[in-house]
Amino acid sequence: MRRFRLTEPLVMLATVLQWLLLATFTGTIVGAGCSAFLHLLFASEGRMYAAPWWLLALLLPLAGLANGLLLHYGYRLRHSNFSDEPIVAINEQLGKMPFRTLWIKPLAALITLGCGGSAGKEGPCSHLGASLAAGIGRLLHLNPEMRKRLLACGVSAGFSSVFGTPIAGAIYGIEMLAIGRVRHDFLFPGIVAGVTAVEVSRALGVPYPRYAVDFSSQLTEWLFLKTVLIGILCGAIAWIFVELLRQTRKLFARLRQHLDLWPPLLPMLGGLVIALLALAIPQTYLGLSLPLMESALRGEATPWLGFLWKALLVAITLGSGFYGGIVTPQFVIGAVAGGAFAPLLGLPPALGAAVGLVAVVAAASNTPLAAIFMGVELFGADATLHVAGACVAAYLIIGHRSVYPEQQIAFSKSSWIFAHADLPVGQEKVRLSYGLLRWWRMRRRRVRNSP
Repeated sequence: MRRFRLTEPLVMLATVLQWLLLATFTGTIVGAGCSAFLHLLFASEGRMYAAPWWLLALLLPLAGLANGLLLHYGYRLRHSNFSDEPIVAINEQLGKMPFRTLWIKPLAALITLGCGGSAGKEGPCSHLGASLAAGIGRLLHLNPEMRKRLLACGVSAGFSSVFGTPIAGAIYGIEMLAIGRVRHDFLFPGIVAGVTAVEVSRALGVPYPRYAVDFSSQLTEWLFLKTVLIGILCGAIAWIFVELLRQTRKLFARLRQHLDLWPPLLPMLGGLVIALLALAIPQTYLGLSLPLMESALRGEATPWLGFLWKALLVAITLGSGFYGGIVTPQFVIGAVAGGAFAPLLGLPPALGAAVGLVAVVAAASNTPLAAIFMGVELFGADATLHVAGACVAAYLIIGHRSVYPEQQIAFSKSSWIFAHADLPVGQEKVRLSYGLLRWWRMRRRRVRNSP
């Protein structure tokens, strides 16, 4: 069909103006809501690093019980059966989310992090952003496609307001939906919402630190290869983290089933386990653990198994039923691992920590593009080539696993592996492709028949 010369550009201009208004309004609302949450978090988190152990042993189980009660009874307030997971809401629910329960997860996260649970701060903000955006879409009676885009805007704005990285936040809100697929029609609204949310949050007093890591040395092919090796290592570490989280969830689910436990008791039990582990693991691994990450980014020595202790505490916290974010722990795990192993490759510890930080996010969340932009926005443009190869390598090494079980597989990461399209990671069991299996069988047959 013949295109009209002026109609299409005018329609696209109207689309740009439409999303400038909608995304700016959404980013403003989300930025204000996330700023309120972050200020409450700053006032409560981090006090457990130097707390006596008896206080941890008291507060962690109580915090687990409070989380369990909130999540068990709070959702009875909703009038629908819609999930409040943004990935599910966009992929399966046409941009619809329950609005009455938007306060439950932020409150649960404040309790988790304030009492020493090991989790992140971006999850509650992304949840707030998605819920507020879904409410705006409902209020304005938008069609399903626009509601999905607006909800993705809310996720991007929430993520951006936490870290002060609007471009990475915009891409993360889109890239996290499916492995191997980025919807570019979501990109402009996400960037507008992310930039707006960051500016609103900054105006409301949310601090955004920048890290002085030296990336000024000329990037040679040998140095690039070393950063790729850091990425491969971080992909393996992300694999360990995802499997720990998955197995811990299964373990607590089995405990509930076999012992017929009341659901709110599971996070209470998880809190008790974390308190016992705190007898052997330094308390800086509790909560957000930002001092650990900052120490690694300054180039200070980090323990070899530090990433494992953090991954274990996060897996128990979230796997038992506490609520909290999942990206900030990836930052800490990556920074600690990269700082510890970089000297083995002749790299400065601070550079290794910075590369590891974004590489673990690229792998565990399956968001390599967002992770690359995260590195640029956090460490400056000089970091681009240092983090790019590492992020993509880590993304490939982890395979088809994710910290988000609802994340769909749009395309397989390898032509040697087959996966059904648009099935959630938690449901699809990937397998070797028919061509590779046929080659392997023919090879074995030749070996058996050879003299």
